[in-house]
Amino acid sequence: MTDKNNEKIDKNKEEPGGLRVKPINNGTVIDHIAGGQALNVLKILGISGTTGATVSVVMNVESKKLGKKDIVKVEDRELREEELNRIALIAPAASINIIRNCRVIEKRPVDLPDEIVGVVRCQNPNCISNTHEPIKSRMLVKVKNPVLLRCLYCEQPLANGIAEYLI
Repeated sequence: MTDKNNEKIDKNKEEPGGLRVKPINNGTVIDHIAGGQALNVLKILGISGTTGATVSVVMNVESKKLGKKDIVKVEDRELREEELNRIALIAPAASINIIRNCRVIEKRPVDLPDEIVGVVRCQNPNCISNTHEPIKSRMLVKVKNPVLLRCLYCEQPLANGIAEYLI
């Protein structure tokens, strides 16, 4: 590949202002994650230091849309709808890019369903969903961005620290 002056471009060389992240061949790029939330996205995806997945994480980079944003690239993995719904809870402005053979074949925003079942526990310790009753938590999505949930059973709202309540 060459630049406008026909000089060879080294994809792995350091760019002015920082290192450039290598493109992935196949997998998923999660862009427009609110700054500082990338580690929560990794937790949602079950990715830790002992996971064999190849992952690139860029945190707190400048964004015209968000001010600061994070980006997560996961090689050789396309995310399931359930994973996308969880990501939308903490990063409602995120966009998902599916990469195959180094090309973006699909780009779409995350979208929360109107009701979330068994994903977020109610913050009310006295809620029936937090007892030993055989029921799953049920949250209604009242607002999608910023996210505002309301427990179907006790009507307790949940807006801040949603990552702490993920099941």
